[in-house]
Amino acid sequence: MAAIKTDLTLEAAHALLEKQGGQGRIPGVALDERQIEGYTITTVSVRTSYGARALGKPRGTYITVDLTPYFHRQESYFSRGVHCLARELRHLLPPLSAPASVLVAGLGNRSMICDAVGPMAVDHLLVTRHLIASLPSRFSTLTSVAALAPGVVGQTGIETLELLAGAVRHVKPAAVIVIDALTAGSRRHLCATVQLSNTGLIPGSGVGNHRSAIDCKTLGVPVIAVGLPTVMAEAVLAQELTGAEAQADTAPLFVTPRDVDSRVRELGRLLGYGINSALQPSLTVEDITGLLG
Repeated sequence: MAAIKTDLTLEAAHALLEKQGGQGRIPGVALDERQIEGYTITTVSVRTSYGARALGKPRGTYITVDLTPYFHRQESYFSRGVHCLARELRHLLPPLSAPASVLVAGLGNRSMICDAVGPMAVDHLLVTRHLIASLPSRFSTLTSVAALAPGVVGQTGIETLELLAGAVRHVKPAAVIVIDALTAGSRRHLCATVQLSNTGLIPGSGVGNHRSAIDCKTLGVPVIAVGLPTVMAEAVLAQELTGAEAQADTAPLFVTPRDVDSRVRELGRLLGYGINSALQPSLTVEDITGLLG
């Protein structure tokens, strides 16, 4: 079976274990699964260079949240999803205390719905840096948050990394959170899984459109990546459905769920609120809604 094309480290780990016959473990890689707020959380810790090479992923921590229960619409499903994401994000963020700021960047093309999760999440972000700067006594209990949606190089002519590097130099944040669309290796993860990691990301890598890496090495501060898989390779989908390996000369083609527009809009809001709750732990979901107006 051909190697799957995926941005999800959990999928890469499962594929490697399957290749080994489902037996044993991956040296230098630890997997842990637990339940939080009714959601299944799987943490993949890539601890060694060997493990990184085996998975094709940088060393670091990758947290995968299965959002399937979210779409069952059980009681308090939104607030439980927000609290779950916030809790896991806090594990990855460095300690934050005033006057430290966090810069949040929603990557992607707002005009292309399967690539718009980043900008849509930023639309639901509670931005506070300007408020704290102008009225520090009134907003001193809030974490300073700045945000931008830099678009894509085809719209701006400027690499995303260049824009973020300039913002980092000016804002001097304690950490950067980047939100982007990902490529999945299984249809069941499309618009139904969130991956959080402390390794940064390479925009467009899942669809073969590699841009400059956005990580601690290139920005000089910790970079937390929040990703939602919205597309998968057509050849990988065909292989998953039929078991037949794709032809090597097949032209790249990516598919997305037919309800991707509603899912991206809804999950963009969930991600925005989850980040708000992680950065502003004193606020409830209702507080955030009121402040966002």
